Amino acid sequence: MNHAGEILSTDGVMSKVPTDIRTIAWAGGSDAPEKPNLTIGFIPLTDCASIVMAHELGLDKKYGLTLRFSKEPSWAAVRDKLMLGELDAAHALYGLIYGAHLGIGSAKRDMAILMGLNHNGQAITFSNQLRDKGVTTGELLRNLIKAEQRKYTFAHTFPTGTHAMWLNYWLAAHDINPLNDVRNIVIPPPQMVANLRSGNVDGCCVGEPWNARAIFDEVGFTATTTQAIWKNHPEKVLGTTREFIEKYPNTTRALMRAVLDASRHVDTLANRLKVSNIIASKPYVNTPDPVIEGRMMGIYEDGLGRTWQDPDCLKFYDDGQVNFPFYSHGAWFLTQFRRWGLLKQDIDYLAVATQVNQIPLYTEVAKSMGVPVPDSTVKMETFFDGMVFDPAKSSDYAMGFKIHAR
Repeated sequence: MNHAGEILSTDGVMSKVPTDIRTIAWAGGSDAPEKPNLTIGFIPLTDCASIVMAHELGLDKKYGLTLRFSKEPSWAAVRDKLMLGELDAAHALYGLIYGAHLGIGSAKRDMAILMGLNHNGQAITFSNQLRDKGVTTGELLRNLIKAEQRKYTFAHTFPTGTHAMWLNYWLAAHDINPLNDVRNIVIPPPQMVANLRSGNVDGCCVGEPWNARAIFDEVGFTATTTQAIWKNHPEKVLGTTREFIEKYPNTTRALMRAVLDASRHVDTLANRLKVSNIIASKPYVNTPDPVIEGRMMGIYEDGLGRTWQDPDCLKFYDDGQVNFPFYSHGAWFLTQFRRWGLLKQDIDYLAVATQVNQIPLYTEVAKSMGVPVPDSTVKMETFFDGMVFDPAKSSDYAMGFKIHAR
């Protein structure tokens, strides 16, 4: 599995990385990584692919690094170990980094998003018990909740994380208050399927492959994908602390280059089957290959008999659009923190985003590699319910919804 010093070509053939190429980024002496041996945290999810492949392809060696991975049991563990310096960087939820930066649910620490790792590729899964009640859509779920006295239980993976925001947004868009009308709990991603099977939860929002695994194990079905909620939404990021960047600037750039190279490789469809097999293995996600392969290739089935080819499946590069850390993406997550009561008052949303998202650093690295960089650091976004996010009007947007925390 560990092919240090080797790189996988687009035709799937392993070959040695010549020493002169491997040392190109650090042979200049002053550009050498200050800390060549790094510990990178990750959660067993399909979207850890680009950081895993940065090592499996030998790209860490190419840039003078050796990456060691630490498989973490929960997003809380990722956050805590990042903040304590036990992890140098991590595959992290977008909102996790912002929550830590603001001290929401933890101590406050200056944090940094180096780059995006993926867009899309999460889903909301319902249990078979809901299917048996005839509930397969948000509208039918709303009708059931209004008709019955019991509270149905829905899980996400972390209070400030992406899955909490997707679940809350989707429920509220169907006139279901996620704070009052359902029971809302946190469960680590690898434990979601077991909790669906046992009946502890009626539905969940989680990353792949756990939605596909619920179908594979015949314990649930896909109610919606997150790309159907917000096409090409940001998801996981390469996160670290501000202190790490300041202490190890060359190391930071080398890590970003390795992961950018890997992102381009993983985003090539011809490579995805091999990549799926690698990340499905025991050291990483530890699940049967077919559970990852289908949705990684954009082949979806919902567990109710519908199949489709999704052009908006997991994206890891997309000509650099995935990796560019738009300030507006950070601002959107902050508006949702405000909407759901995680922030008690308005803040300067874009100002905080400029503290966290390292666009100048990313731009420097990307341009040195010939990776396209967008002309603007912000952009407007449109969601499935027709709501438009204008980052210049973040405060109005945050509290402009019918359903929000009081």
